[in-house]
Amino acid sequence: MKAAVIYENGSPEVLRYEEVPEPECPDGCVIVDAEAISIEGGDLLARAASPPPAVPWIVGYLSAGTVSEVATGVDAPAVGDRVVALNAVGSHAERRAVPAMMTWPIPEGLDAARAACVPVAFGTAQECLFTAGNLAEGQTVLVHAGAGGVGMAAIQLAKQAGATVIATASSDEKLERLKAIGLDHGINYATDSFVERTNELTDSRGVDVVLDSIGGQNLVDSIGVLAYRGTLVSVGVAGRSGSTIEAQSLWTKNNTLRGVYLGGALISEYARIHPMIGEMLERVANGELVVEIDRSFPLAEAAAAHEYIEGRNAFGRVVLTP
Repeated sequence: MKAAVIYENGSPEVLRYEEVPEPECPDGCVIVDAEAISIEGGDLLARAASPPPAVPWIVGYLSAGTVSEVATGVDAPAVGDRVVALNAVGSHAERRAVPAMMTWPIPEGLDAARAACVPVAFGTAQECLFTAGNLAEGQTVLVHAGAGGVGMAAIQLAKQAGATVIATASSDEKLERLKAIGLDHGINYATDSFVERTNELTDSRGVDVVLDSIGGQNLVDSIGVLAYRGTLVSVGVAGRSGSTIEAQSLWTKNNTLRGVYLGGALISEYARIHPMIGEMLERVANGELVVEIDRSFPLAEAAAAHEYIEGRNAFGRVVLTP
């Protein structure tokens, strides 16, 4: 089969489109023939900075397609079922082996590309806003990187919960388009200070929750926009740099810093997280929530797809098709 693999970490050019061995189907697993592959932020980080434990190495979390093989003892899904599949590695390929428990049926009427984009983005946004952030009706949230996968999911979920939504993005055009899915106030971080603009928009009160997927100085500066007893939720390092936060900076307003990692929650709280993601898929299928696909690339052009995302060109999601 064909796959996009890496032999070393680096820029998108390290991705090579090659023939690799067919996956085996260990106990508890299924083989999924991919129809669509969602490129996640973690896929970019793995390619750039996580040394491959073996080579060639297939990066990638999420794909969606049809089950072609089932290991002994697996009751569901069955051969022929269409599913979304999540695993730590292996999505950038024509087919992959995944634990059966890490699959979700694709609801009727939902195409594979949009289904593949749901579990990590919407599951993460849900956890950040409501489990970590305790966002409630009437409160205000600031979502960084609003035009990304988690950002667009968070805008919709927050707005539907009755919150006022502020978001940052790299252009006025993206911010204008985000209004259609629930954005109340946009901040162009390329031209404005999000700290100053957020405090202006809230009459210096600040926001109840900040969702930060950027990390670095962006995370540190976000403390300056928190309201009294506000919560700063850290969920990523898209800026590719760590953060040093002085605990005393949280004291004055009795603020909270929370971290979210959906993969850890799936392992520790499977009974809660797995059905929650299934519900998100149903909400997308029935039109309550929207997945915006910006562009689709052939799997053979995975390097170009990664470069497109890292160039901040995308509005919404980018997918690969075998």
